Amino acid sequence: MKTRREWLSMTAGAAGALTFAPQLVRAQAAVATTRLITRAIPSTGEKLPIIGLGSSATFAQVARNEDHAALQSVMSKMVELGGTVFDTAPSYGASEDVAGKIAQELGIAKKLFWATKLNVASRGGPAEASAARKQLESSFTRIGKPVIDLIQVHNMGDVQTQLPILRQAKQQGRVRYIGVTTTFEEQYAEMIQTMRTEKIDFIGTNYAIDDRFAEQTILPLAQERGIAVLVYAPFGRTRLWSRVAGQQVPDWAREFDATTWAQFFLKYVASHPAVTCITPATSRPANVIDNMAGGMGRLPDADMRKKMVELINRLPGA
Repeated sequence: MKTRREWLSMTAGAAGALTFAPQLVRAQAAVATTRLITRAIPSTGEKLPIIGLGSSATFAQVARNEDHAALQSVMSKMVELGGTVFDTAPSYGASEDVAGKIAQELGIAKKLFWATKLNVASRGGPAEASAARKQLESSFTRIGKPVIDLIQVHNMGDVQTQLPILRQAKQQGRVRYIGVTTTFEEQYAEMIQTMRTEKIDFIGTNYAIDDRFAEQTILPLAQERGIAVLVYAPFGRTRLWSRVAGQQVPDWAREFDATTWAQFFLKYVASHPAVTCITPATSRPANVIDNMAGGMGRLPDADMRKKMVELINRLPGA
């Protein structure tokens, strides 16, 4: 399966592809002159930039190494370009700890909207309240802030035990927003039920141009219930890069200011009005520049969204 780096190498030549690909030169020009689109958190009206940064996948892999220079560059570039949302989790290996230290070293901790997660339970298993509270305190220590912006129950891990713990932390003023997440199809029904019955500020779920289940119920329900949405895996993890291998971005994508596949994919997701912020994970500054350009300029309208889906459906892997 092709990765984003492999796709760039194929389209721009292996030598310096990530730095000098014409698509990325245009992306850098765009982010230098344009502001990120923002979306309001329904429960408060606070606005967030529509593109943030995730810390799973390659970010987590690099976080396990001793040399964190690349992650320092990634986080500083995200903030430089107007991004604020940083999504992490204790289960992402060293990501939460390393990111907290980097943010403190760079002096950007207060500029970030920190989103982390709580889950001491195995998938489907019960959680020990004491263990959950201990994990929660560990997140405060790692991030190094007395108040964390958002904490969500990760992958619907024993919501009945862990959501009340987060609600208590919010009442105490230690957490600003709470919610739940899942990227597992078998947990969608439970998340939907939680959205209908619990007072939460956010959900986090997977959504991509070739992974559109969220459009059926989850996103409309979020709009109805006034719940903000963080989107994970907007590139289908690495699936979409494999599907567009050897393909050029269509000329008509310029009608909504997309000149790279990353921007094409991100603008499709961003154009859904229920989406509050998208958090693609990366460990490469060039990808941050490209991603941020996906949250700037025009977005596709309903007719263009259909055209985009039709194009992707014609590619291998549909």
